[in-house]
Amino acid sequence: QVQLVESGGGLVQAGGSLRLSCAASGNTYSIYSMAWFRQAPGKQREGVACINSKDRDGITAYADSVKSRFTISQDNVKNTLYLQMNSLAPEDTASYYCAAGDYLCTAGVLRSLMYFPYWGQGTQVTVSS
Repeated sequence: QVQLVESGGGLVQAGGSLRLSCAASGNTYSIYSMAWFRQAPGKQREGVACINSKDRDGITAYADSVKSRFTISQDNVKNTLYLQMNSLAPEDTASYYCAAGDYLCTAGVLRSLMYFPYWGQGTQVTVSS
């Protein structure tokens, strides 16, 4: 009922920047929060950032590893989610996934995949040293 499509991934050198986008379609009215997760080879998928779309519209949460470097934002009219990534490092290399859920975004919610029933197919980000 909700479809998510990511774009904007690519190859960038350490210290560079990328901006990821996620276009949402379908029954977007049911979405209370949106998030970015990432998964590197051999590692567990981890929450990067989330943002509230309804009751606490605009309030965000971030993983400690990306605070002060990444910024999550959204355009509710266009149903589009963004992730601005600055000061990229090789350890940021991963597949990045857009997700949407029916729970409010908090740091606790970001630590579990179970609160996000809707997922995109991912976009690859590779950071060279």
